[in-house]
Amino acid sequence: MADTSIEWTHREGTVGVTWNPTTGCDRISAGCDNCYALTLAKRLKAMGSAKYQTDGDPRTSGPGFGVAVHADALRLPLTWRKPRTVFVNSMSDLFHARVPAEFVARVFAVMAATPQHTYQILTKRPERMARVVGSVIPGRPPLTEQDAITAQAIAAAPWPLPNVWLGTSVEDQATADRRIPALLDTPAAVRFLSMEPLLGPVDLEQSNWAPPSRQGFAGVHNPLTGEWWPAVGNPAEEYRDRLTDLPRIDWVIAGGESGPGARPMSPAWVRDLRDQCQESGTAFFFKQWGDHVPPSQMPEGTFMDWDIAHGTGAWDRDEPWRMGKKRAGRLLDERTWDEFPAERVAVGA
Repeated sequence: MADTSIEWTHREGTVGVTWNPTTGCDRISAGCDNCYALTLAKRLKAMGSAKYQTDGDPRTSGPGFGVAVHADALRLPLTWRKPRTVFVNSMSDLFHARVPAEFVARVFAVMAATPQHTYQILTKRPERMARVVGSVIPGRPPLTEQDAITAQAIAAAPWPLPNVWLGTSVEDQATADRRIPALLDTPAAVRFLSMEPLLGPVDLEQSNWAPPSRQGFAGVHNPLTGEWWPAVGNPAEEYRDRLTDLPRIDWVIAGGESGPGARPMSPAWVRDLRDQCQESGTAFFFKQWGDHVPPSQMPEGTFMDWDIAHGTGAWDRDEPWRMGKKRAGRLLDERTWDEFPAERVAVGA
């Protein structure tokens, strides 16, 4: 466990921490190209850290970044007395194919046994998340004797667990179209999107993203509002029980990329996401510009340096310029956006 500077874990009344019962992963999309965890794992392996001695496939992973499970880390949240907001697996993906479903169940059992904490789980593999969380976990699979306390907790807990937020990463329209339906089909108290690095514009409002369990019913599902409109020609009466209380996205986190090879984010992309969220009442959190920031969004006190480097004539283009994550900051249209979702039992779960 480690305290974390990740802004979206900093909820009022809690301490933000990371918890890594598994480590390691494989790159599967463009958002993984400059993975910070892969680089950090290589460094931790060289330092002799025991959790990072498994190497991954050099084509998709790297030194110290092979998938490994750590049973000795499971009970750590049971030792925390004060409420924490816990980012689960900042150095891995809990729903990677090489993480056994039985081990995922043990992680969920620990979370059930510690309702004072809020857990945020983010995956790039929501299809497997939907299968595991939707079938394996409610089945209460046999656990080891060492899990007796947590096994009893998950058997008695409400489902889905109220203190567990499930999210998926989205970097462009293609990953949105592929991953959001599976997230919507996953039982969760809160569903969220991490759109960092944001690599292109994404329309979240009008879509044929019916979750898999509801496919076959023609119409449009708005995942930000949970509303459903039957297709023209289909009698509305047939869809009466499907027009309301559908799964929805509760929270959108957006941000630009930082570090070596960072790609710039257009201000139009992130503004559009913010506006979509405001119109639908969805919580919006702007994490950072990353290494690049457009002139119109530059923090006060940086304009002179920028003018000297680029000339005032380039100002009108408002194109993102590289100035480093710390100096670029996280102001969007002269304010921070630090909204968090209301904690509730999700409908359609």
